[in-house]
Amino acid sequence: MSLLARPALASPAAKVMQRLNALLADRHVASSLHKRYPEYPRNAHELTIPTSVAPARAVVYVPDRPEGAPLPPVHVNFHGGGFVLPPVELDDPLCRFLAAEAGAVVVNVDYVVAPQHPFPAPPYQAYEVVEWVAGHGAEHGWDGSLLTVGGQSAGGALAAAVARQALEKGGPSIALQILHYPPLDLVTGARDKRSVIAKPLLRPWMADIFDTSYVPDPTLRSDPLVSPAHPCDTADLTGIAPAFVITPEHDLLRAEGSRYAERLRGFRALYDHFDVPGADHGYDQNDAETAREVYGLMAQHMRRAVYPD
Repeated sequence: MSLLARPALASPAAKVMQRLNALLADRHVASSLHKRYPEYPRNAHELTIPTSVAPARAVVYVPDRPEGAPLPPVHVNFHGGGFVLPPVELDDPLCRFLAAEAGAVVVNVDYVVAPQHPFPAPPYQAYEVVEWVAGHGAEHGWDGSLLTVGGQSAGGALAAAVARQALEKGGPSIALQILHYPPLDLVTGARDKRSVIAKPLLRPWMADIFDTSYVPDPTLRSDPLVSPAHPCDTADLTGIAPAFVITPEHDLLRAEGSRYAERLRGFRALYDHFDVPGADHGYDQNDAETAREVYGLMAQHMRRAVYPD
């Protein structure tokens, strides 16, 4: 076992990563992200969503709509960061794109992270956020009955966990879950996962810090809110929200994303599975044109899910 897989070392390492992330995520980084896709203006405001875990800050992106038009659908987005980093601004280009192209209000959630808030706090808070969004649309300018959820990397795992809790608790109704290069099997160690390239972006030492900070007790990593793609989860998923699963070809997490897509297909809950050729984990942070293509598919599927023919 790696030294970084020990909670006593993983936790301080995660906190160092958080401090470095805070230094890098300054106004200049945010400004450069706001300039990507300039054809999609930033019409956003902040709100605070109450939950039993902690209040959740959210940035709300609002689409243009004619006066008197029906309330738009709403999409709840969860950012990536290995369950440890809180880079909510990294998803600004995605949120502006989806608001414009899907015609949806996008609620970008700054959820709690580990090691300060280990499992199960993040998926519990994420579910309560989505529940609140579904029930408070009229007063905030969206239709909570036309609801989709999604996320990148760790955020994709949280979106999957939200859909699972909604299935088990009987709601809210989710028209689509978008799982963008999600980690869905923390039972299997990163050293036992394989990429088609020699040096993928995700390295085992990163997984040691992220996974151990998020779920310090290895026996809890088989929980279905953590590892729904591992064979230990054999529950009946009939009725779960349909999923659009996106797996970059070179990603170390590709196999588990594909495995979960096939599992959902068996329950008639796979909306689509798209493998991004030649791409690695987090590709959309640097490859704006490939990201534009994939974001376009997201928006297309969101529209079709909430407004089926």
